[in-house]
Amino acid sequence: MTYCAFCRDLPEGSVHKVYHDTQYGVPLNDDNELFGRLVLEINQAGLSWTTILNKQAAFREAYAQFSIARVAAFTESDRSRLLADAGIIRNRLKVNAAIENARRLLVIQQELGSFQSWLQLHQSSCPDRGAWTRLFKKTFLFIGGEIVNEFLMSSGLLPGAHEPTCPCFRPSTSLG
Repeated sequence: MTYCAFCRDLPEGSVHKVYHDTQYGVPLNDDNELFGRLVLEINQAGLSWTTILNKQAAFREAYAQFSIARVAAFTESDRSRLLADAGIIRNRLKVNAAIENARRLLVIQQELGSFQSWLQLHQSSCPDRGAWTRLFKKTFLFIGGEIVNEFLMSSGLLPGAHEPTCPCFRPSTSLG
């Protein structure tokens, strides 16, 4: 077995190697963790993934451990706190998207029980990545094709996170 080409030569303990080996493509069944992954993917837009990985703990702290309910209840004071927090990405559009997306996820949870149920519900109506992107763009803020693709792949919902010969390879839960 050989590691994915991207990380074969990375030193043990590097943020990319740790992420590759322990998080990337690992199925997430907890709504708050799915929300957290969405927040990280949105914040990566236009930046390097290294930056996001280095700030991952600060994001978790700043966004209330990625608690959907707590982030949905954030006030203007919380928004100002986030925009002043050098430990995270201080982009107003991304901060606003995190808060509004948490509010939208609360509605999804009230209607369907969970974000996971919403994803499963749309399996049949999203036969490809383009359909998933259209659905996410209709439902959430600050969303594009790359964000949706990486969110679904990194959460173990779509194939492609690892090469089949990689010891970290796991079959996806195949959403589409």
